[in-house]
Amino acid sequence: MARWEPGARERLVVAAVDLFTEQGYDATTVAQIAERAGVTKSTFFRHFPDKRGLLVAGQETLSQLLTEGIAEAPASAGPLDAVAAGLERASSAMGAMNRELGPRLKAAVAASAELQERDALKIVSLAAAITTALVARGVPDATAALAGELGVLAFKRGYAEWSEGDRDGKDEFAQYALAALDELRAASASLG
Repeated sequence: MARWEPGARERLVVAAVDLFTEQGYDATTVAQIAERAGVTKSTFFRHFPDKRGLLVAGQETLSQLLTEGIAEAPASAGPLDAVAAGLERASSAMGAMNRELGPRLKAAVAASAELQERDALKIVSLAAAITTALVARGVPDATAALAGELGVLAFKRGYAEWSEGDRDGKDEFAQYALAALDELRAASASLG
């Protein structure tokens, strides 16, 4: 096993998503994931606490980028404009691997109640991070919570469209997330 090769974390994520898709989450073992990725089980456990942890790989980075973008938005920016700045910042972490894995990860999550639960917790965590960042900017709690939920919904909708779209295009995730946020902003305004 080539423990010294770079990219072990990414290879583990790809191997896990492939195996989850091929044989189901419950039937997949850590040993199989490590073998498919070309690493040892101990290398797996250096990167993830368990196979469920693979689903939230990169969540801390994503939360950090979202909150940094929100914090660095101009002081004059309204809550949704600050969320847009956070989505733009977070898009820097969304590369070709994220786009490639999107549809397969979606299928793996849909087939496993345990992964659905983990995914729901991830979404709640992202909404809380956005809300906290907005409150730190002085946005009232209820407004911050609503903007946080809209930000997560825009992220999810944008990611789904981006990951299922034309893979040959050079389009960035940010344009999809921002378009989704604009659509949600308009929908919110029409609620009256």
